[in-house]
Amino acid sequence: MIKTFLIGIVLGIAVAAGALYMLPVVDQHRETSYVSVALNGGNNESFHINIPIDRIMLGKAGNADGMPSGLVWPKDEVLADVSTEMFKLRNERDVVIGVAVRTVAKDDEADLIDWVMHLPARGTFFFTMGAGPLEDGSRVGALRTGTQEFALLKGSISERWVSDTSGEEDAPDGRIELVTTYEGTIATQAALEAVE
Repeated sequence: MIKTFLIGIVLGIAVAAGALYMLPVVDQHRETSYVSVALNGGNNESFHINIPIDRIMLGKAGNADGMPSGLVWPKDEVLADVSTEMFKLRNERDVVIGVAVRTVAKDDEADLIDWVMHLPARGTFFFTMGAGPLEDGSRVGALRTGTQEFALLKGSISERWVSDTSGEEDAPDGRIELVTTYEGTIATQAALEAVE
């Protein structure tokens, strides 16, 4: 009787583990991606963040108002010139599709900026931007790494601030526009370079 009971428990655990593997409990909703073909090859995808509506957190030295209740920005000298913002990330149709974190570190010459964006059911990607904006005020950066569908991609990003001029009472101050360009996979690029 005890043998039958123990065998039943082991088989039950095996069946439950197999069922969880074959039928995942979490089925994340994937919002439609609006991707266009870039002129020089690759794909473009645009995102934006309405300020201050989409700001979740602003962490920096001396700014207690931008932090969620109960969180305090560390009082470490290493972080004195570092700020971190967390945002809701929107697609071209103004639908919230993920979250983005922007970290700014002040350098002697200019700001160094990193972006981490997470799109549920698609993955996460990390961009870095060089010091100083371009003449038109935008910044350009490079895709450093990603997960899931972004794992093998290489590409770039541009960031620019667009002020709101609508004059509407409840309009945001403006928006951060982000345009990513996925230029192909690392594996494909390596294969093309090997053929050349």
